[in-house]
Amino acid sequence: MKILVSGGTGLVGRALVQDLLAADHTCVVLSRDPEHYPQLADQVTIRAWDTLSTEPLTELMDDSDAVIHLAGESIAAGRWTEQRKQQILDSRVASTRAMTAALVQAASPPRAFVQASAVGYYGPSGDQIITEEAPPGTDFLAQVCEHWESASAEAEASGVRRALARTGIVLSSEGGALPRMALPFRLFAGGAAGSGRQWMPWIHLADEVRALRFLLETEEASGAFNLTAPNPVTNREFSRLLGKQLRRPSLLPAPAVALRLALGEMADLILTGQRAVPSRLLDLGFDFRFPDLASALQDIY
Repeated sequence: MKILVSGGTGLVGRALVQDLLAADHTCVVLSRDPEHYPQLADQVTIRAWDTLSTEPLTELMDDSDAVIHLAGESIAAGRWTEQRKQQILDSRVASTRAMTAALVQAASPPRAFVQASAVGYYGPSGDQIITEEAPPGTDFLAQVCEHWESASAEAEASGVRRALARTGIVLSSEGGALPRMALPFRLFAGGAAGSGRQWMPWIHLADEVRALRFLLETEEASGAFNLTAPNPVTNREFSRLLGKQLRRPSLLPAPAVALRLALGEMADLILTGQRAVPSRLLDLGFDFRFPDLASALQDIY
């Protein structure tokens, strides 16, 4: 297949493009800064896109079999001021609207549209097991995810198969949250955050990539899917296993009040969570390579 990929220069996007190329797919990568695309420039077509315009996308849609839309501002790149929160929302909603508009206008639209989302869609959920049937939450991230997903509804209405990838915490030593989470442990200052009872829906980068490709290639895959390992853990258990893997103690908790003073509202990323499980992926027969955290961390480190 010829696949149009936005967000192809991020942690997940880079790994996904490499995987698609290895599977003999052809990739066209959209980037705001195409001159800095790492190492794959001789293997993929790179096209500049400002994430807002539909014009450069229209001809690409006619020439593509599928679209994978991963673009969006990092939610952990800075304190959540009102301006920053608006940027997080706009970067997802506006880019998805532009992508969807170009797709709908195409004379020969792609057959499949795989769109990134997040398990933050469900909001803080306590100990409740969260499948894809759960309703959206009401906090900031839940509202972002709900608007983000709604922005591509027209694609589905036009007859294009749409799969929504509600991803958890992607674990990799190459970037994302894990290196920052591991740093205190390396300094012998690691431990649980807050009460430690909050659930952490996680997924190994390799399984994230495999799941995205599964959604792309599986004709029955439409609607929302939790891209999380089948065995979520509490923050305390995550800290224990991470410390064990790094051969460091996990005895120094980070008090919730300190995290809120340091991070403001963004502390909710650490202090709340969802006990999300990949019910629909499993129902379709997806096989996780790393279903438990111990094996995932052992592979990464």
